[in-house]
Amino acid sequence: MMDTFLDERIPVTILTGFLGSGKTTLLNRILTEQHGKKIAVIENEFGEVGVDNELVIDADEEIFEMNNGCICCTVRGDLIRILGNLMKRKDRLDMIMIETTGLADPGPVAQTFFVDDEMQSKYKIDAIITLVDAKHVLQHIDDSDECKRQIAFADVIVLNKIDLVPTLTLNNLEKRLRSMNSLASIHRVKDANLDLKYVLDINAFDLDKKVELNPVFLQEELPFEYGGIYSFTKEQHTITFGSGPDPSITIAFIKLPSSSYESFEAAKKRAILVFSDYAQVHEPMTFFTTHKELHQFNVEKSINQFTFQPHDEGYYAVFTQHGPEEFDMCIQYNGMNISSIENYTYAHSHSHDDEVSSVGIENEKEVDLKKFKVWINFMLQTKGMDIFRSKGILNINGSDTRLVFQAVHMLLDASEDRHWRSSEKRRNQLVFIGRNLNRLEITEGFEACLVN
Repeated sequence: MMDTFLDERIPVTILTGFLGSGKTTLLNRILTEQHGKKIAVIENEFGEVGVDNELVIDADEEIFEMNNGCICCTVRGDLIRILGNLMKRKDRLDMIMIETTGLADPGPVAQTFFVDDEMQSKYKIDAIITLVDAKHVLQHIDDSDECKRQIAFADVIVLNKIDLVPTLTLNNLEKRLRSMNSLASIHRVKDANLDLKYVLDINAFDLDKKVELNPVFLQEELPFEYGGIYSFTKEQHTITFGSGPDPSITIAFIKLPSSSYESFEAAKKRAILVFSDYAQVHEPMTFFTTHKELHQFNVEKSINQFTFQPHDEGYYAVFTQHGPEEFDMCIQYNGMNISSIENYTYAHSHSHDDEVSSVGIENEKEVDLKKFKVWINFMLQTKGMDIFRSKGILNINGSDTRLVFQAVHMLLDASEDRHWRSSEKRRNQLVFIGRNLNRLEITEGFEACLVN
């Protein structure tokens, strides 16, 4: 008799799709289905206020939320950290669901499971499931690289909201999807109502096919763009920044045994793990030491100067999240500039459309429902082409029930949810994601709906 190989790795399903495609709806279906599986859910959303976690139904599953960036970019360290902690559990998980933000490239997310031997030994990707909004996808498919890559990387494409478009449009759209990804299975559904036999335990992820699609898929993607070797004394130094592309920059300081290339390469491998740790956050004009290796500098002030003292004299590898020139980074000792001994630059792994941003609103006041309906309908009718996605939970005056609203462009849906629990604060949580958003206009518009 032939021995059969029993794969005991935990299967991982990556749930992706552009903003408003129905990922959370499908996730809720999975969580409420009587499948008998113990699932850990990892959620990520692009927005200043975390709303998605509140939109996931109450379930026995554990939910881990990351809302400080996109899972394929700034929070990959959070993902690695959560997966590492799940490895250590004594009780066995049956599967892990990762719901990405609508702006995520699924390639780097999938690549996370091939970064080291331990990750590969504990987890396997079961499938990349991509939801496609049949009503709105054509507004994004031509000008969004993320939308294209979500479709191209899919093992299963769920063509959702088919009730909102005519059959001829659906047929033409499916042809377009098939031209972008000829291997994925395509399922037409309404309200993400798909038989879970097409989603769970399907063993559809094929690494060879992904590498064929993207030859650099398994190339190392780094969480930093620059690395340099510096020589520091054990005295106080200053580091200053100008304005840059982000309100903060993250930097790792790693002590080297020598200034050799081999020593630096070893530090580079360590830096990948260091960048998945929590950074020590600093405001301008504050002091820090390099005992802690990872530091985040907030640089929104007119003067962004920080003082630091190396914990030991010698050579240091300094790795920066962005290129130092983007922030006019300058390190000085006794008023003299310190230049690096060696410099190394690395290609940035992924970037989003810089015009896409989010506006988050959170407060505990009560909302006048009539005023809110007038305002939200007017705003979506006049600005809906630029507002890709909006969603939120409202504390309605005179009601003990949460009101949930969700919109994709101008298509709005609102309904009563569950009763407010006695143990939770009644509050409003809203997020708007799109292009050319006017923060002041949106904020003041909502505040005019509040009960005085």
